[in-house]
Amino acid sequence: MRIRVARPDDAPGVVALRALVFPYLVRGVESTRKMIAEPIPGRGWAAFVAEVDAQVVGWVTAQRNASTSTANFGDITLLHVHPEHRRRGIGTALLTTATGHLAPMGIHRLRGFAQPDALPFARRHGYEPSRELRFSALDLDPAPALPAPPPGVRLLPIADLDPQLLYAADVASAADEPGDVPVDSISYESWQYDVWDNLGLDKSASIAAEVDGEVAAFSLVKRDGDRMWSDYTGTVPEYRGRGLARLTKTAALHQAAADGVRVAYTSNDEANAPMLAINARLGYRPVASHWSCLAELT
Repeated sequence: MRIRVARPDDAPGVVALRALVFPYLVRGVESTRKMIAEPIPGRGWAAFVAEVDAQVVGWVTAQRNASTSTANFGDITLLHVHPEHRRRGIGTALLTTATGHLAPMGIHRLRGFAQPDALPFARRHGYEPSRELRFSALDLDPAPALPAPPPGVRLLPIADLDPQLLYAADVASAADEPGDVPVDSISYESWQYDVWDNLGLDKSASIAAEVDGEVAAFSLVKRDGDRMWSDYTGTVPEYRGRGLARLTKTAALHQAAADGVRVAYTSNDEANAPMLAINARLGYRPVASHWSCLAELT
């Protein structure tokens, strides 16, 4: 077994491993390849793989969190190991490598994510559970019925939008999103990389609700074949309480289904009662949970 920096040609193996361990997470080969080959500058992003007999059996990413005003906060994300290669020290080796990558950046606080059965592993390495995330799935055969938009509201694909308008709505709606740290420092360049230029973003199925020329709400779809990920559904605060989040998400699911998507996945913080209620009304069913876990880097 060896740990090494991920290469773009690892993408197929990484996606296959993710589909085995996290079948409810959706990210295709090409978007994974680009993520490895062209990481965004300024975050210190890096990915590492564990390799056994030329096969990718483990994966982890590490980066400075550039979306929050909280200083010196880093994320170690999607640490996972092939089930047949666990309990051999691979997870510990990946975590140690990711932590060592972040330490020289002055990161003082770390966040990782763990499935419930991995919490003992997290605690052994100094991580304490913080927030529970619910992963849910929805069969799109058939898609939820699409209601008519209320007067003054126009639904349109984000492909027809100026991305700056969508960025402004995203920043405004995310400011009070439940989480370990506030999401209050998203630059346009960072957002463009993560969202607008993501190769998996389906700009035809991602839907926005426009009111008086402004984006009031939106629902983003990332797609890989006949599976999709509801990346984020948000409403600008002054437009909340009008059912626009449910409307845009329903419209996005409806369009994705028409384009051949058969199952939709999403995740929500367990404290996000409004979005969980919307998902329940749409028919989503829980399929997994993760915990965010925090640690101090000394």
